[in-house]
Amino acid sequence: MELDRRLLLAHCAVHALSFAAGLLVVVPMALNGSAFKGRCALFSTGYWRAESRAEAPEQPGDVSQLVVQQWGPLAACQFATFVGIFSVLYGAAQGWRCLFYLHGRHDDTLFSSFLTVLLSVCVLFLSGGASVLLSMGLASWCDTVTDNNTRPYSCAESQSVPLYLDVDTSSFYTELNLAQVSLWAVTALWLAQSILAFLRLYHSHSQHISGPCLPREKELLLGHSPSESGSSPSPPHPPLTPTILV
Repeated sequence: MELDRRLLLAHCAVHALSFAAGLLVVVPMALNGSAFKGRCALFSTGYWRAESRAEAPEQPGDVSQLVVQQWGPLAACQFATFVGIFSVLYGAAQGWRCLFYLHGRHDDTLFSSFLTVLLSVCVLFLSGGASVLLSMGLASWCDTVTDNNTRPYSCAESQSVPLYLDVDTSSFYTELNLAQVSLWAVTALWLAQSILAFLRLYHSHSQHISGPCLPREKELLLGHSPSESGSSPSPPHPPLTPTILV
């Protein structure tokens, strides 16, 4: 298989994986936003407060309740969701485009390949920033839920612990952790897309530069030029006989 077709086929596979990974970011973030009633758990701050059991005086003791002082900024959740949605749409569009190019046996122009490289690098940095933001935000929320790891349960186990909030916390860690892993996978796939796009640009540029030189190099290897090969050889001249003047 030719090099350009191998690169194009690899690019198609990466676009398909980006589409799937983007869905695994968007769906959990949407479910978490619905469970938290439009609030963002990332970077939320709060503290645990002990309250007496007034409803059961025969059972002495206190019950701990999580009090959220401030919910996280919505932009933190929306940024990760935006990168996931863009990866889904871009992966679907470019995947179909790659299949069209494979069927038609042609590739992008140099300018289009350059724009693809530029876009891939820009989204790579955006995806990396969103991944770091999501990981830091989830770690901050886990510190709040586990009271800086002083509670007798982990962040994943806190899903089954009543937090006494007005939101559904029964699956927050599963959703946010899945979105976190998927977003890092999206970042890795955007890195692969950037590398493949650069290789395709370099290959197209090499073909564009070396294309006009191939006929000339072939002529030099054969040892003659088209003008020489097209002209018929001239007949040999008869030898000149010397004349004697008397």
